[in-house]
Amino acid sequence: MTAPLKHGDPITVDVELGDRAYEIVIGRDVLASLGKRIAALRPGARTAVITDRNVAQHWLARTEASLAEAGIAASHVIVEEGEGSKSYAVLERVSEALIAAKIERADLVVALGGGVVGDLAGFAAAILRRGIEFVQVPTSLLAQVDSSVGGKTGINSPQGKNLIGAFHQPILVVADTAVLDTLSPRQFRAGYAEVAKYGLLGDEAFFAWLEKNHADIFAGGAAREHAIATSCRAKAAIVARDERENGERALLNLGHTFGHALEAATGFSDRLFHGEGVAVGMVLAAELSAQLGMIAEQDAERVRRHLADVGLPTAVQEIAGFAQEGLADADALMALMAQDKKVKRGRLTFILLQEIGRAVIAPDVEPSLVRDFLQGKLKRRS
Repeated sequence: MTAPLKHGDPITVDVELGDRAYEIVIGRDVLASLGKRIAALRPGARTAVITDRNVAQHWLARTEASLAEAGIAASHVIVEEGEGSKSYAVLERVSEALIAAKIERADLVVALGGGVVGDLAGFAAAILRRGIEFVQVPTSLLAQVDSSVGGKTGINSPQGKNLIGAFHQPILVVADTAVLDTLSPRQFRAGYAEVAKYGLLGDEAFFAWLEKNHADIFAGGAAREHAIATSCRAKAAIVARDERENGERALLNLGHTFGHALEAATGFSDRLFHGEGVAVGMVLAAELSAQLGMIAEQDAERVRRHLADVGLPTAVQEIAGFAQEGLADADALMALMAQDKKVKRGRLTFILLQEIGRAVIAPDVEPSLVRDFLQGKLKRRS
């Protein structure tokens, strides 16, 4: 697998969902085309842009300019950065602002931001007037390769991540890779965990390519668009086959059962970004797979080594404030995992590896085995 040698025309990835199919448009500076694309899809629609304070400073004016050039009336709602905005209180504020702006069922919400804004704005669109359409304009790597695609929207509960939400597909995703230049190195690394996930769960050749080309992805070379498009194609194919996660789509949660519990234990704070939790979770999933005899120890080490090479945390002990808030307590982490959305009748379901590039759904993993595994990992640095 090789990347293009230079930046080219925008890449379009189709999400095939019948009459709800939509395009993901990927490339540098495609944000300028947003207004024209919306006008072509929904002539006469007005828009409300939902974004966070940091993204607004960089990209709100350009977004509104693109909409204005296409003759699209726009208002905006600005929320605070971070997982704290995926809450009942902020959802209420956003919903009331949309109603006050007289956004009607024929109008659109534009989610301009990372995964938090996309989840929040998409859920607000799903419930406003019993459902209005929305467009995703993801501004983080994590959102461009994962959360903006597939229609999962929602907010967090104090008892767990993304427990309140709805499936609500966008009508368009515009992923401008130039906006990633404004991300902090830590934010970009966190998003990269989701890129690596696609190689681990279903494409060993892509994972091997990432091992060789990650520096160009981080530097903003043509490999960046290639990695994003490859990730989006992988997710689009799975979503088209299993939109509502009744089977195969659960594979996309590789690393997330452990990762979401770690995020909850850190209070959904900036002590642990989502992608960082997924990175630690994928290493734990690989190591649990090795302990169960599903993969070789050297394969689990390969997973850990690549994520460490790009600067991601790979052990619970690397999380800020380790030993606080249940991070060093296997029973507390097990209790948090019991709230995972994949739990069925109280039984844990994990996504494990049969080999690099082949993940499987493992229902009914014995809880005592998982607890003992975690206890061992918490006692020593992996």
